[in-house]
Amino acid sequence: MSACETLAPLGLAEPWDQVGLHVGDPGQSVSRAMLCIDLTEAVLDEAISQRVQLVVAYHPPIFKPLTRLTTQEPKQRIILRAARKGIAVYSPHTALDAAQGGVNDWLASGLGEGIVRTIKPANSAEGKGFKLVTFVPLEALDVVRSAMCEAGAGQIGGYAGCSFSGEGQGTFRGGPSTSPVVGKAGRFERVPELRLELGVASDRLEAVVAALRLAHPYEEPAFDIYPLESATDPRTGQGRVVELAKAISLTTLVKRVKAHLGVKVLEVAKRVGGTPGGGKVQRVGLCAGAGVSMLADAGRIDAFLTGEMRHHDVLEAVSGGVSVLLAGHTQTERPYLGTYRRRLMGQTGKAVAWRVSKADRAPSAIQ
Repeated sequence: MSACETLAPLGLAEPWDQVGLHVGDPGQSVSRAMLCIDLTEAVLDEAISQRVQLVVAYHPPIFKPLTRLTTQEPKQRIILRAARKGIAVYSPHTALDAAQGGVNDWLASGLGEGIVRTIKPANSAEGKGFKLVTFVPLEALDVVRSAMCEAGAGQIGGYAGCSFSGEGQGTFRGGPSTSPVVGKAGRFERVPELRLELGVASDRLEAVVAALRLAHPYEEPAFDIYPLESATDPRTGQGRVVELAKAISLTTLVKRVKAHLGVKVLEVAKRVGGTPGGGKVQRVGLCAGAGVSMLADAGRIDAFLTGEMRHHDVLEAVSGGVSVLLAGHTQTERPYLGTYRRRLMGQTGKAVAWRVSKADRAPSAIQ
């Protein structure tokens, strides 16, 4: 899970999405794992036969709430069988779309040399949650910081144990019932202390504060909690626009997309007023899957690449001067799995054997 979230932090996912661990115990051992787009019964059969302990399914297997688990409905049956076999199930979905080096960046890389920008920048991880500031004597710094980090503080992207400390002076006067670690009750004291600052995600705040209280040597540790404003990160987010270094024909763009995705057929709707070759193309918007929601915010583009769009949305796009290329929903996602596998291997080394499912395919290709 840590490897998956390093490549695609779950905070990048869309608010409506159901990313993360769907089935399993985070503490279970994993030595064999499998990647797929859709966790179908055929894919689960393959996972069982290959004795994998984890399936990373790009599309969330549990999207709408399940009210029961029986063998009478396919989705329920898949989840029930996975749980019975001890196979964990994890989904990165739109977090992987938005991440640097994720699905949309990979999709953009096949169009040609040019400048790539994000259509809908994500809120950066540094701009969410809280900053917790406390004050500790020098000799307690490492103990308090370690305890807070173990509880979940100090995480920035793929880096752990992130903190800042600076010297200062603390003052206090303990009341009659106190037993101060430094100085005496009833006397005004000046104590050299360190100001310790760490970032804390919202869902870890309670645990981090509890860890701070337990590890801090003072009876009443002083600390402040500052809510952080969200900031956009232009490197991550949904959708991409590629401004090609050199304008090309629509025919050339189609050839490049086919080669990159490994498909023989694309649905192509030429923009109104285009030449037989579709006119010159320099700015291309794209979004894996069903990406029409990115089209309105893409700005001035000549073409838009995605998996699927409704008929009337295509008509509106071409009438507005944008050619549309449709490759099929999962055909814009599944070819990335080989790249995803290599990147995960870089995170886990030889500890985990990663494989791409052979049974996973587009519904139209299932006989």
